[in-house]
Amino acid sequence: MKTLKNTPERIHCIAFSPINMDSISLRTRQKESIALHSYLVMSNLLLADLAASGVKIIPWSYIRPITDRPNLSDVQISHASIPLIDLHGLNGPTHSLVIKQISQACENDGFFQVKNHGIPEEMIGNIMNIARQFFKLPESERLKNYSDDPTKTTRLSTSFNVNSEKISSWRDFLRLHCYPLEDYMHEWPCNPPSFRRDVAEYCTSIRGLVLRVLEAISESLGLERDYIDKKIGKHGQHMAMNYYPPCPQPELTYGLPGHTDPNLITILLQDEVPGLQVLRNGKWIAVNPVPNTFIINIGDQMQVLSNDRYKSVLHRAVVNSERERISIPTFYCPSQDTVIGPPKEMVDDDHPAVYREFTYGEYYEKFWNRGLVKECCLDLFKVSNE
Repeated sequence: MKTLKNTPERIHCIAFSPINMDSISLRTRQKESIALHSYLVMSNLLLADLAASGVKIIPWSYIRPITDRPNLSDVQISHASIPLIDLHGLNGPTHSLVIKQISQACENDGFFQVKNHGIPEEMIGNIMNIARQFFKLPESERLKNYSDDPTKTTRLSTSFNVNSEKISSWRDFLRLHCYPLEDYMHEWPCNPPSFRRDVAEYCTSIRGLVLRVLEAISESLGLERDYIDKKIGKHGQHMAMNYYPPCPQPELTYGLPGHTDPNLITILLQDEVPGLQVLRNGKWIAVNPVPNTFIINIGDQMQVLSNDRYKSVLHRAVVNSERERISIPTFYCPSQDTVIGPPKEMVDDDHPAVYREFTYGEYYEKFWNRGLVKECCLDLFKVSNE
């Protein structure tokens, strides 16, 4: 007699047939989840394909402890959850007002949204379509880019750091280095056919936006407008295309758990599906998408450069059972050998230096080895911990 393999379809049919639903025990559910996890690992199946197979339970390796679950019913929802700033005002008589708005947002929220940012609506639509098309490619095509090696400058992977994390996140992602373009474009996927062209155009435009925002942030701190740009050396620009498939049990897991960003600043484009949440005053706040805007958040290095005046805030991605979600963050980073520390202009008798000096390479190594944890890696670099 031929033995049926433990495919996802067979596993969830056994576990969730009407006959078994009322009588199924917790232990049986755990066994089915473990079997599903084993199938996922042994088949090198990406999460997108697992979700598309119609599974009704998530593998045990994705299930968070009861004390570390999203508690989605406790999340506050507000259309004005983070400030929305009109960047058009930077070019006219309201320049000082916009600088003040940016300062207040960085100081109080660590997050803000921008409109009239100069990125064409058509370009935003193109990059979203390219990301969606990529994750719909046959698995064999996507796996050409797969790697669990974090040093690779172009790689497709799943979760966050599959080599070290104990609990996985409900996410596939394509990570790309994208500055200078000529150093990395040849590594990028060549499917969909317009991938390299569309992504290159987007990266170039986003870089212009980042530099404008950095000038405004420098000015808001009372520094020379080009201070931050000069300080961070031969800076890096990375982007990720995050794919969060529908999740049959979204209350048990995360797309990404709460974390701060280790880099300088992040520019996030998200589709129309909610998922981003920001921690404010001990409460998680849902950041609902606003069409044709970008979300900007302060990273750990900016918190250091501001001597703790501006905040790198915990944020997370949650998933839902009905709709896939795509987000495209661009990470702006100092060079590995850049020495980070509060500038002398931010330090005085009333505001002593909060952090010791360190290189970005030193910081990122600690961040990567720790993984996504709620405790900010910055605490390890405080003067008080020396």
